[in-house]
Amino acid sequence: MSKQLEITLMRSIIGQTERQRQTIQSLGLKKIRQSVVREDTPAVRGMIDKVSHLVTVKEV
Repeated sequence: MSKQLEITLMRSIIGQTERQRQTIQSLGLKKIRQSVVREDTPAVRGMIDKVSHLVTVKEV
Protein backbone atom coordinates (compact mmCIF):
# COMPACT_ATOMS: atom_id res chain seq x y z
CA MET A 1 0.00 0.00 0.00
CA SER A 2 1.34 3.44 -0.90
CA LYS A 3 1.79 6.23 1.54
CA GLN A 4 -1.08 8.63 2.05
CA LEU A 5 -0.77 12.35 2.70
CA GLU A 6 -3.27 14.45 4.63
CA ILE A 7 -3.27 17.95 3.14
CA THR A 8 -4.95 20.79 5.06
CA LEU A 9 -5.60 24.30 3.72
CA MET A 10 -4.40 26.68 6.45
CA ARG A 11 -4.39 30.08 4.71
CA SER A 12 -6.84 31.85 2.43
CA ILE A 13 -6.36 31.85 -1.33
CA ILE A 14 -7.48 35.50 -1.49
CA GLY A 15 -4.63 37.52 -2.97
CA GLN A 16 -2.87 34.48 -4.41
CA THR A 17 -2.15 34.03 -8.10
CA GLU A 18 -4.67 32.30 -10.36
CA ARG A 19 -2.26 29.39 -10.82
CA GLN A 20 -2.03 28.83 -7.06
CA ARG A 21 -5.83 28.97 -6.78
CA GLN A 22 -6.13 26.33 -9.50
CA THR A 23 -3.56 24.15 -7.73
CA ILE A 24 -5.51 24.32 -4.46
CA GLN A 25 -8.70 23.46 -6.35
CA SER A 26 -7.06 20.51 -8.11
CA LEU A 27 -5.96 19.15 -4.73
CA GLY A 28 -9.65 19.18 -3.77
CA LEU A 29 -9.51 21.96 -1.19
CA LYS A 30 -12.19 24.64 -0.93
CA LYS A 31 -12.34 25.99 2.62
CA ILE A 32 -9.79 26.91 5.26
CA ARG A 33 -9.03 24.00 7.63
CA GLN A 34 -10.50 21.50 5.16
CA SER A 35 -8.41 18.35 4.82
CA VAL A 36 -8.11 15.81 2.03
CA VAL A 37 -6.18 12.54 1.83
CA ARG A 38 -4.19 11.91 -1.35
CA GLU A 39 -1.74 9.27 -2.55
CA ASP A 40 1.92 10.27 -2.20
CA THR A 41 2.86 10.65 -5.87
CA PRO A 42 5.37 12.94 -7.58
CA ALA A 43 2.50 14.94 -9.13
CA VAL A 44 0.86 15.58 -5.75
CA ARG A 45 4.24 16.44 -4.20
CA GLY A 46 4.81 18.99 -6.97
CA MET A 47 1.44 20.62 -6.33
CA ILE A 48 2.18 20.75 -2.58
CA ASP A 49 5.55 22.41 -3.27
CA LYS A 50 3.84 25.16 -5.30
CA VAL A 51 1.41 26.04 -2.49
CA SER A 52 3.48 25.00 0.54
CA HIS A 53 2.95 28.42 2.15
CA LEU A 54 -0.84 27.80 2.18
CA VAL A 55 -1.07 24.16 3.32
CA THR A 56 0.21 21.74 5.93
CA VAL A 57 0.99 18.11 5.15
CA LYS A 58 1.09 14.99 7.35
CA GLU A 59 1.70 11.37 6.48
CA VAL A 60 -1.22 9.14 7.37
